[in-house]
Amino acid sequence: MSRSRYLRRRYYNLFSHFYDRFIQIHARKDESGTRYFLADSAALSHVDVPLGLDICCGTGAVLLALANRYPRGLFVGYDFSRGMLRAAREKQSLGRIRLAQGNAASLPFPDNTFHAVSCSYALYELKGADRSKALCEMKRVVRRDGLVLIMEHEAPPGGITAFMFRLRLKAMGSADAKEFVEAGLSPFRRIFPSVSLHHTPSGRSRLICCRKC
Repeated sequence: MSRSRYLRRRYYNLFSHFYDRFIQIHARKDESGTRYFLADSAALSHVDVPLGLDICCGTGAVLLALANRYPRGLFVGYDFSRGMLRAAREKQSLGRIRLAQGNAASLPFPDNTFHAVSCSYALYELKGADRSKALCEMKRVVRRDGLVLIMEHEAPPGGITAFMFRLRLKAMGSADAKEFVEAGLSPFRRIFPSVSLHHTPSGRSRLICCRKC
């Protein structure tokens, strides 16, 4: 494991102890609306038993939204931080959620497995090569008629949110992350033949919907 990856894992293991509280303070009412916006956009109501994968799942907020929206489904949370997975495991109340630890750039799932794959507020923290590999892996494991859903921040205009956003960019390698944030949809269009952009009702986040065919 590289030193930078080791340090990032340690950072998130520690951050997991107060991550949810931090999100509640700076996201406020937008947090719940954003994750349910993603869950609704997955459009899985027509599937008898939806299978979903949430990459870089953190403490499991998106997983719980998916499980609440689609109670017949089975959803897998995948993250490299043991601390984040511990926090997710402690608060999940639904039996049809599974958690696994690993690298987003190398997923241990067969091709064409999931009806939907999601990743929220995490891609810009990956380095360029790992980011592209992670997107290719999401494309590989989603079904041909499924969706890959990527939630990212709109650039915050100011205040504490903007400060924390800049801090995260700096901590994760600001030059590479800044280039990705400013690239718009082009990193996704290099991998997926169909890409569309949607904005959350609050306007604070954007949802990128990708199809593999």
